[in-house]
Amino acid sequence: MAIGILGISYGSRFACMADSLSRSGHNVKLFIADKQGNPYNIKKAGETGGKHIVIPDLSVDDITKFAKRHEKEIDFGVVGPETPGMNGIRDMIEKETKIKMICPTAEYFVERSKAEQRRLIEKIVPSANPKFKVFDSSAHGSKNEVKKDVYKWLDEIGDEVAVKPDAPATGKGVGVWGDHFTSRENMFENYFLPNFEKGPVIVEEKLEGEEFSLQFVSDGEHLVPTPAVRDYKRAFDWDLGPNTGGMGSYKDRGDLLPFMKEKDWRESLEIGEKIHEGLKKVGKNPRVRGNLYMAYIITKNGVKVLEINSRWGDPEVMNILPILKNDFVDVCFKSLEGNLRKLAFEDKATVVTYAVPLGYGGYASYSGHKKVDLSKAEKLKEKYGDNLRIYPGAMELRDGETHALRSRAVAIVGISNTLDEAREISMEGIRKIDGSLRHREDIALPEYINRSKKHMEELLV
Repeated sequence: MAIGILGISYGSRFACMADSLSRSGHNVKLFIADKQGNPYNIKKAGETGGKHIVIPDLSVDDITKFAKRHEKEIDFGVVGPETPGMNGIRDMIEKETKIKMICPTAEYFVERSKAEQRRLIEKIVPSANPKFKVFDSSAHGSKNEVKKDVYKWLDEIGDEVAVKPDAPATGKGVGVWGDHFTSRENMFENYFLPNFEKGPVIVEEKLEGEEFSLQFVSDGEHLVPTPAVRDYKRAFDWDLGPNTGGMGSYKDRGDLLPFMKEKDWRESLEIGEKIHEGLKKVGKNPRVRGNLYMAYIITKNGVKVLEINSRWGDPEVMNILPILKNDFVDVCFKSLEGNLRKLAFEDKATVVTYAVPLGYGGYASYSGHKKVDLSKAEKLKEKYGDNLRIYPGAMELRDGETHALRSRAVAIVGISNTLDEAREISMEGIRKIDGSLRHREDIALPEYINRSKKHMEELLV
């Protein structure tokens, strides 16, 4: 008997999830509600005997209608992007159908407000918070008045700050001292005000250290960690240019990254557990079921929280699911049943590299053809087998051809016993893509990793 799975998709993140679900020992049928005609998802839905539908705005109403049409064939649902979750996709589907969703209810999608996140952390585990202040237009009058208040706050904590919009922006819109601005005036005019015009803004002390992500799985009671991953947010090599949704990421063998110590791992787990306990408030709360994504930074004063999300990371999930030893469908059922205790992973290193349009990150203007040919990259599977994974993201199938859209087009995952080998597989794959795309060459580069290690050594002296 087939197990029907509803998938809500946008980007390579869900292509990876679809791959892991379809590799299950169970007979799986995928019913995918997609933001566009992603060629990978169309193929997987067809191969498994499911259905694929395009819903450009990922409307909760339209996704629910799709789910209701196939309700008798669907056992549960999973979610890739955060927007449908924040808009109440679980609430609506579980109200209108018998389908159980593996994502939190809208109330528990913590990324809806960075200000609420900071207040939550301050209440639950204040040692993991930087000094911060929220500026809301409803509490200020003229531009000069808010500028006076912002400068007063800078007098208190110093000029080296990070500026973040309250609303979700996948890393975009964030400005950091030394990376994006080096004066109060520049910060205020070019980062604070553009965000302030759209809603509340957080101004917090800049944290000096090395960043990593931890992705947890919650069954509503227990919180199970996955290995640490390093994401590359900036658009260009050596962390230059604006923030993006993520240009790539790497995971070393084991749970830790090369610049981490065991105590950093233990501290990050403890923080995640405390946040989870604070969110669910009781011993068991099925409404938090799903993922808890924690972005951390290791500082000289311990591990701090940069942000929290209620979904798998993109690209970080692609470092994790391809080496998951457990059957992913079984993991989903255990999450639904409330008895998920642990996850097992292959002792492998993984490297993800994204190919993106030339204009991604605000670098260039390009009006030429958007056709992308993945056939040469696919041919490399003859050489690397399952150690090479190709996950189309912002791509669309048109008349049998694949075309890149405006966001991250395709991710290439390399898997091996060492970071160097995993990186070479990922890079070889990305260089075989035929299309007007670009990528970062420094993802998991030894020199980059050594720089991170040296940075931590200097900080901890």
